[in-house]
Amino acid sequence: MMGRFRGCFPALLTISAAALTACSEGGGGVGPVEQGAATISLDITSDRTLSPDTVYTLGGFVHVTQGATLRILPGTRIEGRSGSALFILRGAKIDARGTATSPIVFTSAQPEGQRSPGDWGGLIIVGNGIVNRASPVLLEGTNTNPGGGSGQNYAVDYSGGSNNADDSGVLEYVRIEFAGFGPAQDAELNSLTLAAVGSGTRIQYVQTLAGLDDSFEWFGGAVDGKYLISYESGDDHFDASEGYVGRNQFMIAYQSTQLQNAPGAGNTSSDPQGFENDGCAGANCNSGQTSQPYTIPMFANFTVIGPGPGVYTAPGGGRGMVLRRGTGGHYVNGIVARWPSAAIAIRDAATQSRIEAGDFTLRNILVAENGTMFEPDVASSSTRHFALDATVNQIVAHSGTAASLFTGLPSQPAVPTTATLDWALAANSPARTGGTGPFTGARATKAGTFVTGTSYRGAADPNGQRWWTGWTSYARR
Repeated sequence: MMGRFRGCFPALLTISAAALTACSEGGGGVGPVEQGAATISLDITSDRTLSPDTVYTLGGFVHVTQGATLRILPGTRIEGRSGSALFILRGAKIDARGTATSPIVFTSAQPEGQRSPGDWGGLIIVGNGIVNRASPVLLEGTNTNPGGGSGQNYAVDYSGGSNNADDSGVLEYVRIEFAGFGPAQDAELNSLTLAAVGSGTRIQYVQTLAGLDDSFEWFGGAVDGKYLISYESGDDHFDASEGYVGRNQFMIAYQSTQLQNAPGAGNTSSDPQGFENDGCAGANCNSGQTSQPYTIPMFANFTVIGPGPGVYTAPGGGRGMVLRRGTGGHYVNGIVARWPSAAIAIRDAATQSRIEAGDFTLRNILVAENGTMFEPDVASSSTRHFALDATVNQIVAHSGTAASLFTGLPSQPAVPTTATLDWALAANSPARTGGTGPFTGARATKAGTFVTGTSYRGAADPNGQRWWTGWTSYARR
């Protein structure tokens, strides 16, 4: 039983003795409980509710299976051990609706101060949406226990779906911390994986913190999102591929350090970026980098801040936006700053062809303190790099520092806190203007009624509320 304790022997859970204050030998009721502790080790095969009177620990690879709904009440805390993760499988749902004052927190089971990236796996949602790879396509990091049973890391295939309007539930005011455990070599899980998740799913006010692999990763599908935050990532902050066509608005990514993984958890990336979007890559792509449906997302009002020079040792990383392998998409009203290699890298001819087709646009972007605006083409490189006309597309370089754009952005190498990260635009910030809206053409079609045009750039409305306060957290351990 995954709610308030009303008996002595709930299925699937191990309850600590401290949680039980009045459990009689005859199986009578339980007296007042301040906060109990329970371990979830097996798959969840019917509707369950998790509540804030209990701290839940994931004791394995827990799958919510088809037909079941996992409901998580505001203020609930779920902790993950090494070798654990939570999967919401195709046909199942998660209903996790926290509040600004009582967020739902997925975090490490280690004590504060001893937590590390990769302490546990992460949250994985699998829908019935469309991907541009042929079956079977197993989620990276799964199937280390082929044919395994309940609570084990068996194969999870996310290909073959046909419904981009599929509904996998709700995530609202949720934090996911210290995730990214790798069940196999070079196969780390992401903080939040959205695999073929449909647009019937609602995702807003979600933060990831110090995950070992990508913070947010979309594999196909069409799920939309708003108010997304990634603080410190071991790999990419936002990664979309395999025919993802969803829309996201109001996004913050912040990197100030190169993360150090938990022992035995996996490896930090050799090419960490802000955005890393692909058309299709890997085995079973329908038509290589021209596989359809094309990856054509929309990302609007993003603030993507890198660590500056001298932090990354990874030779292939340090770019604000890497757009490659035939991706399209519409990227508007953003800020890309402090990335040591380049603000923007458009990597190959397959991606350039999407620009020519009109389903790739990059407009009204403010860049500051990057190695260069566009990664230059290198004649000896096997991969061509392309640049857009900065003037026509209103991609503007700010001559000042990244910190001068915001009310609170600590200078390197200062260690930030939740309080010192304030994304409200400074009084004289050029990001207060220069946005675009209403949209026209392909951008208007893509935006629909979900994405709204703004007169400003970045994730913070100069006249709006600080939507990131009260429910987010910053910590390195």
